[in-house]
Parts: sequence; structure tokens; C-alpha cells
Amino acid sequence: MPSLEGDPTMNSLAEQASKLLDFNQKFDIQLLDTIVNCMYSASGPQQRMAQEILTTFKEHPDAWTRVDTILEFSSNQQTKYYALQILENVIKIRWKVLPRAQCEGIRKYIVSLIIKTSSDANMAEAEKVYLGKLNMILVQILKYEWPHNWPTFISDIVGASKTNESLCQNNMIILKLLSEEVFDFSSGQMTQTKAKHLKESMCSEFAKIFDLCQYVMDNSQNASLVGATLDTLLRFLNWIPLGYVFETNLTHTLIFKFLSVPLFRNVTLKSLTEIAGVQVTQYDEQFIKIFTTTLQQLKQMLPVTTNIRAAYKAGRDDEQNFIQNLSLFLCTFLKEHGQLIEKNPALVESLMDSMSYLVLISEVEETEIFKICLEYWNALASDLYRESPYTPINPILVSRQADMPPRRSLYTPVLTKVRRIMISRMAKPEEVLVVENEQGEVVREFMKDTDAINMYKTMRETLVYLTHLDYTDTENIMTEKLHNQVNGSEWSWKNLNTLCWAIGSISGAMHEEDEKRFLVTVIKELLGLCEQKRGKDNKAIIASNIMYVVGQYPRFLRAHWRFLKTVVNKLFEFMHETHDGVQDMACDTFIKISQKCRRHFVQVQIGEMIPFIDEILNNINSIICDLQPQQVHTFYEAIGFMISAQNDQALQNQLIEKYMLLPNTVWDNVIMEASKNVDILKDPDAVKQLGNILKTNVRACKALGHSYIIQLGRLYLDMLNVYKVMSENVSGAIAANGEVVTKQPLIKSMRTVKKEILKLISGWVSRCIEPQVAAENFVPPLLDAVLLDYQRNVPSAREPEVLSTMATIVNKLENHITKDIPQIFDAVFECTLDMINKNFEEYPEHRTNFFLLLQAVNSHCFSAFLTIPPSQFKLVLDSIIWGFKHTMRNVSDTGLSILYQMLQNVALNEIAAQSFYQTYYTDVLQHIFSVVTDSSHSAGLLMHATILAYMFSLVEMNKITTPLNPNYDVLHNMVFVQEFLANLLKSAFPHLNDQQIKVFIEGLFSFNQDIPQFKEHLRDFIVQIREFAGEDNTGLFLEEREAAILQAQEEKRKVQLTVPGIIGPHEIPEDMQD
Repeated sequence: MPSLEGDPTMNSLAEQASKLLDFNQKFDIQLLDTIVNCMYSASGPQQRMAQEILTTFKEHPDAWTRVDTILEFSSNQQTKYYALQILENVIKIRWKVLPRAQCEGIRKYIVSLIIKTSSDANMAEAEKVYLGKLNMILVQILKYEWPHNWPTFISDIVGASKTNESLCQNNMIILKLLSEEVFDFSSGQMTQTKAKHLKESMCSEFAKIFDLCQYVMDNSQNASLVGATLDTLLRFLNWIPLGYVFETNLTHTLIFKFLSVPLFRNVTLKSLTEIAGVQVTQYDEQFIKIFTTTLQQLKQMLPVTTNIRAAYKAGRDDEQNFIQNLSLFLCTFLKEHGQLIEKNPALVESLMDSMSYLVLISEVEETEIFKICLEYWNALASDLYRESPYTPINPILVSRQADMPPRRSLYTPVLTKVRRIMISRMAKPEEVLVVENEQGEVVREFMKDTDAINMYKTMRETLVYLTHLDYTDTENIMTEKLHNQVNGSEWSWKNLNTLCWAIGSISGAMHEEDEKRFLVTVIKELLGLCEQKRGKDNKAIIASNIMYVVGQYPRFLRAHWRFLKTVVNKLFEFMHETHDGVQDMACDTFIKISQKCRRHFVQVQIGEMIPFIDEILNNINSIICDLQPQQVHTFYEAIGFMISAQNDQALQNQLIEKYMLLPNTVWDNVIMEASKNVDILKDPDAVKQLGNILKTNVRACKALGHSYIIQLGRLYLDMLNVYKVMSENVSGAIAANGEVVTKQPLIKSMRTVKKEILKLISGWVSRCIEPQVAAENFVPPLLDAVLLDYQRNVPSAREPEVLSTMATIVNKLENHITKDIPQIFDAVFECTLDMINKNFEEYPEHRTNFFLLLQAVNSHCFSAFLTIPPSQFKLVLDSIIWGFKHTMRNVSDTGLSILYQMLQNVALNEIAAQSFYQTYYTDVLQHIFSVVTDSSHSAGLLMHATILAYMFSLVEMNKITTPLNPNYDVLHNMVFVQEFLANLLKSAFPHLNDQQIKVFIEGLFSFNQDIPQFKEHLRDFIVQIREFAGEDNTGLFLEEREAAILQAQEEKRKVQLTVPGIIGPHEIPEDMQD
């Protein structure tokens, strides 16, 4: 075989390749093999050129005519696979336009290749990938040919299967693939009507397939054939008529013949799980039989005394999969049919065996398996609780078996074991920041693992239900485990963590008195443990757990002031502990307690001289002196929550003044220095200080809400001046040194100051309760300081927060700000649009915020859009269209919702509406269709459907009273839209035939009151545009589709007739006139 490596130039490769693309020359197989080899084994420019050649060849409309030659004469498996890809492409896109004889030829050729390759077991195994591709191609052909052009396919494949076991095994794979294509993956791949026909064809001919499966299961000794048959059967179980499952000996064969055979037990158990998930009542007896016989078999294979946790750890992959499949089977069966088993006293032993298995499996150290069991325990505990939610106050009464509801009593011994598992395996809650890493060191965790958080939520919920069912038992287990931490028998960081997370998770599930007694014990034991243990790491873990537990019990803290005060003082101590993560944990617990107990800090408590808030403010310097800046910000937010609980305005203002004294002093000093020498605002330390003070203010504002106005008023004008100076500094630096300067730390700090000022203002506006005060006093100076600066700046120095701040102001102040919209738009609209309309990638934050601002104006100040000049309105609409064409999902979603809202807003103003429709209706329609038919926008299909349905109903219901085209009168708007759309689609997709387009357009009007149907109608059309239909419409079932459209039109008309006046007097049927 010639090698490309030795070629003196790339040109010779290109020259040789041109021969491949000349379909008048004899085909050079060796050359193709060489190029494919180059594609897989070369690198750099050679590989790229090989890739280009292969792509060009593949896209040639006649390339498929070379496939048989390639498959017959190529000696390279990769080349053969490439040839099959070419053929698959043709089948998917151009099958309907190939001459009938060629279709027959391709079909027969593929079938003969499959038979040749799969009849010999060794060959089938050696060419597995190639055979797999051939099978997939046959299935693609079947989607077009069967049953219409190949009615005997099922009989053919079943008949051929009985002649040769290796062939039969491959045929099972083909049937499995066909089942998956039709029942599992048909949505969006074929039209609804076609999928429905194929499903009906499979169901009507399933008896032959089932007989073949049964024949193999009963008679074959070939393990791989039986395995393939069971695999195929598993794929069928989610759709076959139930009689085949429950009225044959299928389940008996699965349970007694295959379940105990190691090679088949996994696929058998999966099949039984699929059957267990069926929700019907007429087969109750069969379900009971499946359950009891499966358990009998299981007890022989895996005795109930087995240590499943250890067995899993030591097991092979297939053994571990068996445990996972067993958990799925038991959980699925018990969830769907558990009550059926419970009702029968004779089945209690089987039920308890299944519970024992599940408890043992729940101890396996594998998260996925635990999640399966957890979901069941959660459902069971919640079910038992809801059946009888109220427990007597006296725990002695609870433990008397006789007083328990019978179902609860039945499960009591199991639930104790489940409580132990939940407590010892409790997942990590979001709030815990001090953890042990893989190296055994105690570190702060920065990542928030969402999977673990979801697991914590489910475990917490389950343990809460279990506590309600028997809180004495929960308390006893927790107390015993805590003793074992103290006496050292179970001491480890992991065990202490999970126990404390579990204790924290049941807050509120006990009666208040019990909770108090329990919590006092827990805190006492943990404090003792902290004293007892040596070493900073140990103390840090225990401290973190103490903080976590107390933070979870605000009800207890609110009821016990002395304890609350002690806890807060303890947190202040921890704020000086420099061990990694402890200060963070202290600040986070402090803010949590402040939020939940805020009122208690501003009242004078019994035995106290002053409210505790005053004590804190008097000592604030010494409390926060060891904290990092971001911890100080959290601390300030916490204090803000306390002050927000003071209802006396005058007292609250005094507290705010005292509270902000420290940051205000530093701020005043910097401002005073700057008034003497403005260059101080270029000093890195001064700029950093300002940034930190502003961040503190942002957090204070977040907690205080509207009341922050007194502090905002104090800083406001200075702050806006600082904003202007920082802006000038940044612009000056860029002018002098180019945009590269924006990467420098000082410039970054200056921009942080600007961003925090904007964040502070928008934070307060979003919380203010007097929009008019904000609009009159705070907005005008803000607009003066910010807008012109934004417009003048170079793009990279414009803060995206300007746009989000304006959006917040519009959303909050609504009509109070309408008069300022022209000014805002003049400053930010065109210059931002100019930054983002060159491509879809640059300035992502500006992009997102720009559309949020548009959305806000559209929602709350739409009348402002009607007063701007037409050219500017067109720009607004263009930007919305640009928005929904975006590849950034959040931007395209916002663009679509702005458009939908705008269409509804326009309709409210009759004069503006008609002018809008006349100018923009067909434009908007065209642009929406461009995204509907773009596969990268498929996620927005529901919104596309909603907008289009609305637009078509406007025309149909004569809401558009102006001609959409000067050549038509108003009465013919509907005809015009239909013709416009037909021409648009015909020019965009010339391969569609007229009948397809006609049926599609009819559906757009018939389904416009039924969004789900309308969406599926669009989806069907998207499927059709990917295929060349030719003149043969049989596979599209257009007549059937037309009938469905007609029926929808009739239904819609019936509904309209019930509303007086909806249908014009001349359209009402005669029989309804009297």
C-alpha cells in the first residue's frame, strides 16, 4: 500500500485525491485506504488534508454509488466503516428520492452482507463493529421500507433465525435496535404519525417475535444466543401487550430457568424489575407469585444472612451489578405493589425477607446503590407518617405496640435498622465548610457538591419522617452513638461529622420539651469532647460540629436566652481561632442565628441591663479584629439582620449610625484626603479600602433593606463622585496604555469600586418600599454620574453592572421611571448593541444584562417604546431578534420572552398595533421560522410554538385590521400569510413537496389554540426538512395528518360556538340560527 509519509509534498496528496472525486474515472480503492490510514495515523497538516478529502468525498451526492466497491475490495476495516457512514447518510436524507430499483438493490445488498458476516460466529465476533454498523443501517432502511414496501420483514427475520444460531443471535440484535428506534428514540427523529404506525406494526406482529424468543429460551444451549435473546426481550418489556407477560409462562421461565444462572441473572433481574414497574390491578395474583418465587430463588443464591456489604466490596463487576439490580428490583416492586404483599398475612415472612435484603444492601458503600434504597426508605417512611401523622405527646404510649397503626407496627423492627443506617451515613449538608480531605488534613471546602446536597436533603427528610414515627428510638440511637464518640469506641472525624449532621437534620421533628432535653445533652457531650481531645485538628472538627448543631436549632435558642447568649459569645471566641475554616464556620453560624433569632438581640432580656446588640456594637472592634475582609462582610450582614428587627425608627437609626461607625470613619478619612489631593484615589491601598468598605455596605443594605436609606443618604453624593473619579482614572489609563492595562491589579481594584457602588445602589432600590422617593431623590444624580460615563468609555471599560442596575431600577420603580427611559436608552442602547452585534461571543455579561434591561422596559414601561422614533424602535426590535438567535441559551430565552411580551403589549394599543403588524408581522414570522428550523435552537421549541400560535391566531381571529400586504385587502390577510409562508418554506427547503407544505401550514392554523399539539406539529416538520421526500408521500402519512388537522379545526370551532359573538353571524351554521 503506498504511504503518504514518503510523499515529497502535500500537493501530490491533493492531486491523487482529485481522482477520487472524479466519478468518470475507475475508482482507486488503494488510494482511499491510504487516505483513511493517513487520517487515523498521521498528524498535523497531512491529517487535516486527509480529513478534508474524506469529508468532501462523503458529501458528494454520488459517493454512495462507490460503497459496494469499497466494501468488497478494501482491506481496511476503517475504510469499510467510512463507506457505511456514507451509505447511512444517504438513507437518512435521500432515501425517498432514490429510484425504487436502487432502494431494492441497496436493501438486498445490506441484507446479504449481514447474513454473510453474521452466519459464522467467529467472523461475527471478529467484525463486531462493522456488523454493528450494518445492523444500524438495516434499521434505518426499515424505518422507510417496513411495513409498506417490505411487509414480510418480521416473517423473514424470524424464519431466517431458525436456520443458524449465530445468524439468530445477530437478528435478535437487529430486533432490539428496531424496538429502541421506534419506542425509545422516535421523538424528534420521525413524525408522530409515522412513529405511531411503526409502533402499531410492531405490536400487531409481535406474536412471531415472541414465539422466536420463547423457542430460543426453551431449546437453545448456546449461551451467547440466549443472552442476546434475554437482552432483546428486556427492550421489548416496556411496550409489549401485557398478555405476553402475565398470560404466558414468561415470568416462570425467567425466574426458574435463568435467574440462578450467573451469566443471565443480571439481565433476568432487570427484566423482572421492568415487569415489577407495571401498574395494573388485574394481575395481582401474578405479581404475588413473581414476588414470592423470586425471593425463594434469591434465598438459595444469596442467603439472607450474607454480609452483603463485604461481599460487594470483594465482588467482581457482574456480582456488584447484581446487587445494584437486586436493589432496583426490590425497591420497584415494593413501591408499586408493597401494599398488596402487606395485606396478606401469609406473605409477611417474604416481606420481611425483602426488607432484610434492602437493609443489608443499604449498608453497601456505593453511592448509586444507596440512592436507590434511600428513595424507597423515603417513600415508605413518608407513607407511614402520612397514614397517621399525629403521635401522642407521651413517648411511653408511642412504644406500646398495641396503640400503633398496624402497618407501622409491622415495619417497626425494620425502621430501627434504617434509622441506624441514616444516622451513620448522613450526607454532608451544604453549610459545613471544615472537612477532612483525602490526605487526612482538615481544610476548608470551597466546592458546593450539588449531588451531595440533594442526597442530604432526601436523607434529612427521611430521618425527619423516621423521627416522627418513633422519636424515642431516634434519640436513643443518637445518644448511644454520641456516648461512643466520648468513650472512644467509635471515635473518628467521619463518624462524629455524620452523627452531628444527623442530629442537626431532625431539628423541629421532636416535641419542644424533648428537643430541649436532647439538645442540652448533645451540647454538653460535645463541649466535654472538645475539652478531652488534644490537637488543633481534633478541636477544629469538634468546634465545627458544635456550631453546626446549634445553628440548626433556632427554636431552642429563641426559647433560652442565656443559652443563645452563651452560644453567640462562643462564636465570637471562634472568630479569633485561626485554624483553617473555623472563622468561616463561626461567621456563617452567626448569620444563620441572627436571621432566625434577630428580635431577641434588640430587646432587653430578663437579667440584662441593655439589649445584646448594644454590647456587640460596643465591642465590635475587638470581635472582628482577627477576621478576613470577606468574613467581616458576613459579620456585618448578620448584625444588619438584628438591627432590622428594631421597629422603633429613631432607635433603629441610632443603631445603624453606631453599626456603621467603623467603616464610615475610614470612608470619611479617605474622602477628606481625596478632597485635598484627588490623586489619593490612585493609591492602591486607598482604592482597596474603599472597595472593602463598599462591600461591607452592600451586605449591610442586604440585611437592613429599605431602612438602609439613612446610611445611603450619608454616602450617596460622595460615592457618585468617587465613581466619576474612578471612571476617569480607568479611561485615562486605557487612553495612555491601551486596553491591556485593564488586567493590572490597580485598574481591577478601581473597577471593583465602581461595580460595588452600582451593586449597592441597585441592592437598595430593589428593597426600597417608597419607589417615588427613590425616583425623585436617588435616580437623577445616579443617571448623571453613570450614563454619560458609560457612553463615553471604550467598550472594555464599560461596566455591565450599569445595565443590570438600570434593569433593577426599571423593574422596581415601574411607571415612576418611564419618563427617564429615553435618556437611559440614548446613553446605553446603541453603544451596547454595537458591542454585541458583531458575533455571539464577546462581552457575555453585557449581552445578558442588555437583554435583561430590554425585558424590564418592555414589561414595565412599554409606553416609552411607543414614544421613541421609528428608527430607534426598529433597532429595539432588531436587537430582540438578534437576542433570540443567540447561541447563549439564557440570552435566546430572554429574547423570546421579550418578543412574546412585546406582541401582547402591542395588542393593547389598537393604533400602534395595526402599524406594528403592517410593518413587522411578516419579518418577525420569518425570523422565528429561521430559529425553529435551526437544530441548535431546539431547546426553545416550546416558546417558538407559543409565539407562532399567538401570531397565527391574530390573523385567524381578524385581530389584524390592516392589510399585511398592499396587494391584498384585509379580508385576505389569512390567504396572504399562508402564501407568504408557503413561498418562504419552498425557497428555504426546495426538497419539500407542495403537499407537505400545504399540510404543515394548515396545521399551524388548526393547532394554534393547543400549544403541546402545535409544538409536536413543528417537531414533525423539523423531521421532514431533514429528509428528501420526492413524490412518494406514503411514509409521511399526510392524509392521516390532514384528517387530524381537520378534526382539530372542528374541535376549535365547537369551542368557539359556545362563546356568543366569537364567530361572525354569517359563519354560524343554519341549525343554530333560530
